[in-house]
Amino acid sequence: MRQKPDDILLFVNEMNPSRRLPDAANPEMIYVKIPVGMLQCNCSIIGDPRTLEAIVVDPGDEVERILGLIGRYKLKVKAIVCTHAHIDHVGGLAKLYQYTGAPVMMHSDDLPLYRGMEMQAAFLGMPPPELIEIHQLLKEGDVLQWGNFLANVIHTPGHSPGSVALYLPTGGDNATLTQPQIFSGDTLFAGSIGRTDLWGGSYDQIMASIKDKLLQLPDATIVHPGHGVSTTIGHERDTNPFLK
Repeated sequence: MRQKPDDILLFVNEMNPSRRLPDAANPEMIYVKIPVGMLQCNCSIIGDPRTLEAIVVDPGDEVERILGLIGRYKLKVKAIVCTHAHIDHVGGLAKLYQYTGAPVMMHSDDLPLYRGMEMQAAFLGMPPPELIEIHQLLKEGDVLQWGNFLANVIHTPGHSPGSVALYLPTGGDNATLTQPQIFSGDTLFAGSIGRTDLWGGSYDQIMASIKDKLLQLPDATIVHPGHGVSTTIGHERDTNPFLK
């Protein structure tokens, strides 16, 4: 399969620190962002360069590309995590599970949304993806660990009832990180917030999730959203027009 330009850039970026992209600013964490599918969902591969264990967040489509990058870095996938169950974030779950055997995780409040994939597919005019069993139900306060990294699960309802974010603080098991990191799904974007007019969405809930949870994190926290470019909590606090 012909590689897309972002694959090549990410590979060069890891091998040549002088050309490192902002999304891979920390050499102590393998982070590969792959915009996939019709809606260009950001699938994230987060790996420990010492143990080569990794998690994959939101494999929405184009699983062959995702697997190619997992193989390129010789990673062992320990978990497949869904920030929420919209079709553009879960379309590749079954195929990635079949190849890796890694458990699939999402919040229980999004199970009805996941099981209603035919409705979502009809809304977008596309065939529904294969559904599989969800192996672990996430909840607020859960901790995921792979290699020498850990992530705290934060429940952020609003874009969907079961939306979650993964927060990697500095210190402790994450001592090599120079800045905290959060994978925010479709709750918070650079300069925007997630839409709330889809199934189970709530403007009041998403604003509470952002202000009471995400904006309580350190300003230096790098935000990796489900679509678009990365940002920081401080930058969004100061400039995001939806948070004024």
